[in-house]
Amino acid sequence: MSLRIAFRADASVEIGSGHVMRCLTLAAALRAGGAECRFVSRDLPGNLNTRIAAEGFAVTSLPAPAPGTAPEPAPPPLAHWARVPHAQDAAQTLDALATGADWLVVDHYALDARWERAACPPGTRLMVLDDLADRAHDGDLLLDQTLGRRAAEYDTLVPARTRRLIGPRFALLRPEFARRRAASLTRRADGRLAHLLVLMGGMDAENTVSDILAGLRDTGLPPDTRVSVVIGSRAPHLASVRALAGRMPFAVDIHVDVTDMAALMQETDFAISASGLISYELICMGVPALLVPVSPIQHKVAHETCRIAEARVVEGWREAPARRIGEAARDYLAYLAALPVGQRRRGDAVDGLGTERVVEAMLREP
Repeated sequence: MSLRIAFRADASVEIGSGHVMRCLTLAAALRAGGAECRFVSRDLPGNLNTRIAAEGFAVTSLPAPAPGTAPEPAPPPLAHWARVPHAQDAAQTLDALATGADWLVVDHYALDARWERAACPPGTRLMVLDDLADRAHDGDLLLDQTLGRRAAEYDTLVPARTRRLIGPRFALLRPEFARRRAASLTRRADGRLAHLLVLMGGMDAENTVSDILAGLRDTGLPPDTRVSVVIGSRAPHLASVRALAGRMPFAVDIHVDVTDMAALMQETDFAISASGLISYELICMGVPALLVPVSPIQHKVAHETCRIAEARVVEGWREAPARRIGEAARDYLAYLAALPVGQRRRGDAVDGLGTERVVEAMLREP
């Protein structure tokens, strides 16, 4: 009998799309090995339940919060992301798993050990995906792929029985990143800087993509520059991004719901991006990046990325977004143009094989 694996993750305008997307990556790898995977995801504004189903996975949509439902206060610090009390969420998840599961994988900053004990059916193993190390967990397996994370940071947060997979060696990337990595690194040898990639996550709730485009408009980029913008179909500012792209002095292509990010990155010379999961993909493909962190954890990842790969961080960008990002892009592009290609830092910490290692660890669990 094949393994039955359930995933509990949400996407929304507030949460973003990254948690669901990396769970889809893991689910696809497990399915390729014969596992039966399904999702439990709440009906929130900007949810990706349709995307989950389109990728061939069954999805149970938990009901949208009733009008007037007050989000649960901290702890944990992001408890409000669940939009309902953790006990209610746990009970609904448990109901959704009535037919049984061998594994429950949870990827949600709002949920902690209390939820995990209540939602995990008897006899089901639990895997937790985390990036924050800010709350207790009670699982069999813990994955935190964060750059710079130390296993000891979980010493007081998980029981002794929990096996820990820590660091970018376990970054959940789709298999095409490993397949395309060598060709992408080879392509960097010519040093060209003509194709720019802009990606601020699937939701881009703050419309930072528009700030980036406005900043690039005033940087004096060559007219033959090509800019590719990656954004999700559920992004609230997609229409305004499209409108601005049509007024730019150089070609701007809008890529919605990209399914092969590795192919696009392979053909990219430089990126301006957020610094969540995207950072690991850019490191793997050797793409120099100007990082625009939108949260404290992204700020940490951005600085760790600069330590091991060719990247810079735009500090204090929210004070004057378009100007700060535009100036930083101009300066960094000038620096890269003058830098011998062989002196660029190459981040070998992310080789694209992290998902395979995580699947192997799950299958090794008794």
